[in-house]
Amino acid sequence: MLRGVSRHFTAPAHRVHSLANGVNLVFAPMPHMASVSVGFWMAVGGRHESVELNGVSHFIEHMLFKGTRRRSARQISEAVEGVGGYVNAFTSEEHTCYYARAPQKQFELLVDVLADMVRNPLFESSEIDKERSVIKEEIAMYLDQPHHYVQEVLNAALWPEHPLGRSLTGTPEGLDRLGRTELKGFHRTHYTGANLTISVAGNLSERRLLAALRPVAAGMPQGTARPYEAAPPVPRRPGVRLITRDTEQTQAALGVRTCARHDPRRYALRLLNAVLGENMSSRLFVSLREDRGLAYSVGSSISFFEDAGDLVVSLGLETRNLPEALRLITAEMRRLTERAPGRVEFQRALDYSLGQIDLGLESTESRMNWLGEQYLGHGRLVAPAVLKRRMAEVRPADVRQVAREFFRAGRASLALVSPLKRAGQLRPLLGGLPA
Repeated sequence: MLRGVSRHFTAPAHRVHSLANGVNLVFAPMPHMASVSVGFWMAVGGRHESVELNGVSHFIEHMLFKGTRRRSARQISEAVEGVGGYVNAFTSEEHTCYYARAPQKQFELLVDVLADMVRNPLFESSEIDKERSVIKEEIAMYLDQPHHYVQEVLNAALWPEHPLGRSLTGTPEGLDRLGRTELKGFHRTHYTGANLTISVAGNLSERRLLAALRPVAAGMPQGTARPYEAAPPVPRRPGVRLITRDTEQTQAALGVRTCARHDPRRYALRLLNAVLGENMSSRLFVSLREDRGLAYSVGSSISFFEDAGDLVVSLGLETRNLPEALRLITAEMRRLTERAPGRVEFQRALDYSLGQIDLGLESTESRMNWLGEQYLGHGRLVAPAVLKRRMAEVRPADVRQVAREFFRAGRASLALVSPLKRAGQLRPLLGGLPA
């Protein structure tokens, strides 16, 4: 039965409803939009997998498109695409999302299709065998893309012997061990109301919203949220991992362990990333590409997890230029530990970061994604205005402080996909970071 719906308003445009069986609903009315976007977010991903089940979350994501008790694989896609919409999914370390977008008059259809996929997958053995081959081709595709592969090599270095360091797609050998029993068991354990958040953004009334989603919540098994392995301790010394390939370029990724998504330092870290390498005005882009022409592609990014995080600098360049590039990167990182950004540079990074928040909420799909990530990650919604205010409270000295805390040699790892045969000589370059 449906529990009494409790509703509270965390911001004028964002609403949260508690539905039956632990299902949560987050909603952003966007009355000026013609479309509606719906996401079914399951709080399960790569972090919830054992070594033996590595890749099972991603495998299940694929299988939910392969047919249900009511629809074939073709009928799933035709139902949404036939009304001008699209349906897709992705798997991450901590959640799996199935989402669709279409004209707002098709909202009930989108809910029906997504709910059918999540609740009623067939897991037919013949389809499992075919999709296993498809995923092996996906893995092969990524291995043939050094700029992608180097990120997986870095993850293994940053998070050794841990789920965060394993590939979300699994391995060809591991996929051969995953059959119908494993897929159905993992689905039964984790695809429950306690793990489901539904996010919706678009031109809808709340009455219409709840009329469509109450039956979905009531039909979910309640279940319980499942724990995952805590993040490993920070390594004591920098690590270097090399994959030797006969490639034209060296792809490099230098990562440092940082803080979790709940840590108040995350706001300063976002601005630090903007100063360092997030855009074409950043220090690394100007220094390595504009001033010296060492790389076509160079930049930095940050990731936050429940209990950990990382900042990664990525670049592709001629192998002979790698030592100089690493010296420049570590020099810029060290410079941020020694001196706070200047007023003009800091203001530019702040304005960029605030603008990115606004631009990231313009469409129904981007708002739906923001709702799901916010609620799954924090258990609540914080208005964009509040996030922007917290960002604006950061001072240049705060950016220097987080640089001092995180830009340290012991927190760093370097990954390379390169023609190099040995990479030990590169380890001392990481010594350019403070000890």
